[in-house]
Amino acid sequence: MANKILKRVAAVVSAAAVLLVPTSAGLPEKTASAAPDEYHDDWLHVNDKAQIVDMNGNEVWLTGVNWFGYNVGSQVFDGVWSQNMHHCLDLIADHGFNLLRVPMSTEILLQWKNKKPDGLVKVNQYENPELTVEGVEGGTIKYSFDIWNQAVEWCRENGLKIMIDIHCATTASNGHQVATWYDSKYSTEDWIEALEWVTDYYKDDDTIIAIDLKNEPHGKHDEGAMAKWDGSKDINNWKYAAERGAKAVLDINPNLLIMVEGIEVYPKFEEGQDWDSPGIDYTTMYSPYYGAWWGANLRGVRDYPIDLGKYQSQLVYSPHDYGPEVWKQDWFYLEDPSKTFSRETLLDDYWRDTWAFIGEEKIAPLLIGEWGGWVDDEHDKTGENRHWLKEIRDYMIDNHIHHTFWCFNENSSDTGGLVYDNFGKWDDVKYEFVKPALWQDKNGKFISLDHKIPMGRAGNGISLSEYYGGAPSPGTVTTTTSSATTTTTTTTSVTTTSTTNTTTTTVSEEIITTSVTTTGPGPTIHPGYDFKGVDSYPTKTVYEQGDELDLSGLLFGGTPQQGAGSGGGRYTDADVNDGIVSVIDSSGKSYSKDKFKTLPSGEYTVRIKGGVGDYYKFTYCYGVDISYKVTINGGSGDVVWGDANCDGKVDLADAVLIMQALANPNKYGIGGTAEKPLTEKGKAQADVDTSVKGITPDDAVKIQEFLLKKVASLDSNAK
Repeated sequence: MANKILKRVAAVVSAAAVLLVPTSAGLPEKTASAAPDEYHDDWLHVNDKAQIVDMNGNEVWLTGVNWFGYNVGSQVFDGVWSQNMHHCLDLIADHGFNLLRVPMSTEILLQWKNKKPDGLVKVNQYENPELTVEGVEGGTIKYSFDIWNQAVEWCRENGLKIMIDIHCATTASNGHQVATWYDSKYSTEDWIEALEWVTDYYKDDDTIIAIDLKNEPHGKHDEGAMAKWDGSKDINNWKYAAERGAKAVLDINPNLLIMVEGIEVYPKFEEGQDWDSPGIDYTTMYSPYYGAWWGANLRGVRDYPIDLGKYQSQLVYSPHDYGPEVWKQDWFYLEDPSKTFSRETLLDDYWRDTWAFIGEEKIAPLLIGEWGGWVDDEHDKTGENRHWLKEIRDYMIDNHIHHTFWCFNENSSDTGGLVYDNFGKWDDVKYEFVKPALWQDKNGKFISLDHKIPMGRAGNGISLSEYYGGAPSPGTVTTTTSSATTTTTTTTSVTTTSTTNTTTTTVSEEIITTSVTTTGPGPTIHPGYDFKGVDSYPTKTVYEQGDELDLSGLLFGGTPQQGAGSGGGRYTDADVNDGIVSVIDSSGKSYSKDKFKTLPSGEYTVRIKGGVGDYYKFTYCYGVDISYKVTINGGSGDVVWGDANCDGKVDLADAVLIMQALANPNKYGIGGTAEKPLTEKGKAQADVDTSVKGITPDDAVKIQEFLLKKVASLDSNAK
């Protein structure tokens, strides 16, 4: 990701769940198989139309997700410190992701190759008895490579394919910040050795179908290390290194897909710039480079395309793309209130010349290896991150661009993930945003990349052979006659039982669109309960300003689905996670639950929408949607002019809060993220300078003058 926030941070792990683990007694040996059996029939290739196809020439659509941990020092997927790994992999497959991109490091691959011992393995052995040597709760945690191979087996059972991503050289939570595929500990030769070993080990297992050679090469000339892209054999030439790494892999297994990411900057050669140009001229703010997200700049493909020789049919270019909540890039126009971005402006200003031309001109397939971000009001206050997510999602759908969403992990600090509450609960809101971009047939069945094994184990997926029993292309079913073309697409929600079919028929130049909605049993991702209704609403509905929202007294029920766990069906306020609670004012603006205490007087609607319960115990209640009215009164006490923080007195802290709110409104302004931001009442009381309406630095000055007894009163109505 881009050069700012540490994304892959290691979470704090309970000491009881982390053990020192001895070295493996010996790694399981793979046996080669020459026959094209079920372990060799799912390899993918690129055809002359720049499509990824299976062994029969049928086009496929890779629509996956990232789950990190092996790259940051956990020695396992993050979250296995609190949740069952098998259940998590079931979750991913049952929700329709057909490819798992797994960030790793050169270091961990060479550790496994050389059978070196683990340090810490962040596995909760009570939640994961299958990952212990004894197979019991609280047992001795297995060697990390044995655990990884168990994950590969469980992915296979789910029809879930794997892409290994060399995320960094040295294992570290900030390892992705190193610009190149080598560092002070591991060389280019070490990187190639690791690639060769992992390729050889899995060459007879088509569960692992792809390798991403290096995550996000980046850097600028004046930043020290820098990845470039040209025709040289320089050590930092990513194009040359990628060709070396790819050929090393494909000489061992010519069937693996090879993902090649871009770099960060590319010189404006037409303006006389080159790789030795400084990053930026701060006197004029002129940049001699075309910038991009880390790993996203593929402009060099026009001048120096990747050449894999006889293996060219395995090449896929893989940029990353993110939204304004990661970094406020120029192409989002956030500094210009008169403009906004759209798919067209994103293409014209950034996507097309940076990477989209590769797909548009059918040079090679594209796989967006990372895209994702916040979809809630707390993190995405302007809504522009959701705006970008919709644009990139719909562009990928319309062009069948392959992708792996970032990410499953909740501990990605600048994007969040598909789960929350220590990896224990699924984020239905974010998932519903992503779901349209997952490969599905006309009945909403998720399509596996495995010819024999259906997607997931919940009954809502099919195998590749099942799909191609009656449909020729990803995402849509098309039937052509002599006079008309009819395209039918179906979207089915996992939390409802309604299915909408939209049929578009083109006859000559006339387009006719019809929609039919039917009700019936929709596919269930994971057995649980369906929301039935409210038994009693929260007791408290009248509040004073500054009060916390109280859900006590809430009681509602659920109807069990087939296979639901016992102990569910009855839910109280204690089961409701704050993340599914919103407070909506009369204008329709929505606030998170923790902002309730900052709201001004008035009438509001409290809405609880999402899912509650324990997913892993099959007591999760789907489709909860509860709304009720509350009133906030004006609060007790008279107006205290100058009391910006509403603590009942006037002191220097009030002047400080005014200045903080002006300087950093996102944190200290109304609805800000600070523990005690400015409130509407505080803002009104702080407006003591009568020369201008609204708070300004002059209000803070006047409060200080009052404290120094230079003015007798702060009452804005006083003469």
